[in-house]
Amino acid sequence: MLFNSFIFVLFFIIVYTLYLFLNRNYKAQNILLLIASYVFYGWWDWRFLSLLALSTVVDFTVGKQLQDIKEDRKRKLLLCISLVFNLSLLGFFKYFNFFAESFSSLLQIVGLQVDWVTLTILLPVGISFYTFQTMSYTIDIYRGKLKPISNFLDFALFVSFFPQLVAGPIERATTLIPQIILPRNLNIEQINAGILLIVWGYFKKVVIADNMATIANPIFNNYTQYQGLDVLIGILAFTVQIYGDFSGYSDIARGISKLMGFELMVNFKLPYFALNPSDFWLRWHISLSTWLRDYLYIPL
Repeated sequence: MLFNSFIFVLFFIIVYTLYLFLNRNYKAQNILLLIASYVFYGWWDWRFLSLLALSTVVDFTVGKQLQDIKEDRKRKLLLCISLVFNLSLLGFFKYFNFFAESFSSLLQIVGLQVDWVTLTILLPVGISFYTFQTMSYTIDIYRGKLKPISNFLDFALFVSFFPQLVAGPIERATTLIPQIILPRNLNIEQINAGILLIVWGYFKKVVIADNMATIANPIFNNYTQYQGLDVLIGILAFTVQIYGDFSGYSDIARGISKLMGFELMVNFKLPYFALNPSDFWLRWHISLSTWLRDYLYIPL
């Protein structure tokens, strides 16, 4: 269910109408959003739902145990369980096919014929995003920066919140969970800002990215047929295309969230106007770069 598909527009109109109808009961709104998020995710492939639910159960349980257990050794073990589980899940689905095909090619190079059929593992949509979110939740609890959420359904919504589930931004538990567990007050300024973000996001995606793709794709698909200037044009078109795709989806996600009273972080800040590589890193996919900084680079 892509953001730029008719079925998503219809889906969101229905969900948003019900959401406004329940505006006096934020807990009922949360249940509605949770159901909508699972419908949205299951629309890609219903089999993905089991992984999403499993990740939710594991990290919710680990989070509660981290709060209850005081012994440092046991707390470290619990955190390791969460990290190993999430990273193993992510690594298996993202890289199994790559390593299996590489191993098969290596055997053929040394003269061994491979007759088995490589198992094709379907990559679950958005697994990187919700894996990073759930890991940040358990890490923050372990560090004492966050108390575990008591309501399982609210935590499930944090993990599966459909506007940012498959394309980001990667939200921290410390910023998104408080918006889930407390009433949300909509005002006309938020609604106007949300509509503008959605329109701008669709413009980036449909007008800019999709048109750049018509230039870049033929060149990249038949690169041996092109030379010099044509290749350069293809590269430039592709750089504009990926920016329009990524930032467009992020803007749509932020706009949809604003319409429902949620604030998501800005994910792109004109990265191609960066003055140097480090400045580019601070402007491109900000939710990912800051996640890596706070949970990987600084601890190491």
